Amino acid sequence: MNKLNDRTILHCDCNGFYASVECLLNPKLKDVPMAVCGNPENRHGIILAKNELAKKFNVKTAETIWQAKRKCPDLVLVPPHHDEYEKYSKIVNKIYERYTDQVEPFGIDESWLDVTDSVHLFGSGKEIADELRKTVSSEVGLTISVGVSFNKVFAKLGSDYKKPDATTVISRDNFKSIVYPLPVSSLLYVGKSAQEVLNKLHIYTIGDLAGSDKSLIAAKLGKMGETIHDYANGIDNDPVKSIYEGREIKSVGNGMTFKRDLVGLSDISVSVHALADTVASRMRRYKVKCMTVQVTIKDPKFKVISRQKTLTVPTFLAKEIADISLNIIKSCWNLNSPIRMLTITGSNLIPEDQDVGEQLSFFDIEERNNKEKRQKLEATIDKIREKFGKNAVSFASTINNDLGLDEPSDNDS
Repeated sequence: MNKLNDRTILHCDCNGFYASVECLLNPKLKDVPMAVCGNPENRHGIILAKNELAKKFNVKTAETIWQAKRKCPDLVLVPPHHDEYEKYSKIVNKIYERYTDQVEPFGIDESWLDVTDSVHLFGSGKEIADELRKTVSSEVGLTISVGVSFNKVFAKLGSDYKKPDATTVISRDNFKSIVYPLPVSSLLYVGKSAQEVLNKLHIYTIGDLAGSDKSLIAAKLGKMGETIHDYANGIDNDPVKSIYEGREIKSVGNGMTFKRDLVGLSDISVSVHALADTVASRMRRYKVKCMTVQVTIKDPKFKVISRQKTLTVPTFLAKEIADISLNIIKSCWNLNSPIRMLTITGSNLIPEDQDVGEQLSFFDIEERNNKEKRQKLEATIDKIREKFGKNAVSFASTINNDLGLDEPSDNDS
């Protein structure tokens, strides 16, 4: 593994993270099959995580609660505590930072570490991985699985290869024997649709993909096809980001599954304004504006449509994002058809002070003045919420509503 110029990359994955944290908060849960799940009353009734005892009953993440309870009638269900998960995630990452400042989180429970320059201090990649497993277990009470390799993609495959509480080394000498037999869906960024395309080409394993014609894969999957073909062959030079390097946010979104279906313009308008308010507030906090607004709609039969509009002038104002979103919905949706889930996303982000060459005519002056007043109003609301809490200022129409609008989820990427 210590080939010339090779990096030493670790991928650390907290095992059954949500469930493991819940067992720390309530040790009695360690002795029973348990799972963390969304609130059935809000129709988020799926399994988010489960402990090892639940796994023995074949309880699976993302299956419905009733499916899990059918397999394990005594399954104990607990609601998620996201603040606690954030807290423990930060604690674990701080342990990683003892070994390197190149720590790149990948979700709340996974991180890549580049320890190339640390091996002369702490030993080989495997030795560091084993030490991290021991330290996280003894200091925090969580277990992690660690993959050790010469690139990020294979390091992640390594952490997935054996669980829980294990270290897997994937080197240049052994990667074909370990990686090639794995299903192609195990490879980073090979989702369900890409897998279906590859399967139609009789590509079922990573080894099949590695030995395939790269130009054919590119013709079928575009640039991503070239990328995953490289990944299958161990070609991945993507660096691990430093903790001092700002995380680039490419979009800011907010969406939720409602307690009941939205039907009619009134329901839709209330929900759109509530979601747009949160999206705009967070964009202002990040000091960015969006050039594109996207609306994603899911109906009760789980059919999903997504539409977007590119703006001539960027915005981070809730009213503008809501108005644009409503126009999008009116143009593509029968307002009398029920909506189960709605997501609003601002993308194509730019710094809030970036000049985009907006030209105003004499007749635009009043509109500009109104916009400045709106910006001051929403900035004031931000300050009030920062001081007194996010619920200090709310739309009258969302108070005591039966849609669950006080519980939207955030989606930054």
